[in-house]
Amino acid sequence: MKKFLPHILTLTLLLAINLTADAQCKGFAKKLCKLELTGYIHDGNYHAAILTEGEEAELYKTFYSGQNYRLAICGSETLSAIEFQVVDAYKNVLFDNRQHNMTETWDFMLESSQQLKIVVKVPVSAQKSEYPNSGCVAIMFGFQEN
Repeated sequence: MKKFLPHILTLTLLLAINLTADAQCKGFAKKLCKLELTGYIHDGNYHAAILTEGEEAELYKTFYSGQNYRLAICGSETLSAIEFQVVDAYKNVLFDNRQHNMTETWDFMLESSQQLKIVVKVPVSAQKSEYPNSGCVAIMFGFQEN
């Protein structure tokens, strides 16, 4: 047992650090990113994760027809502007913020209810550094009451 104690302590420490980072990232989403939903009702979910330059993440969410939505993406100051795309089940790109001046929000309404995939990517910085930057990236959703 004594032989495994250092490994168990290391694993416990790594888990504690990871949970703290996740909590801080959700706090970032609650404090700063939620402001991007002004005029919309937040859906109550905080989708946030620590990403490093060059990494991407995907999130699937169901949206309902006839409802006005706002999608907001924000990232830590240490990161470049976050790229995002919204893709339907047929792999059609419905929105790509690279074609819209890297906007952080998209307001939309769908004609039919469907599940969409939101793909976020942290671009690699033009500045060369020894280590890539990491930071929190949050995806937030809001809707307007009809």
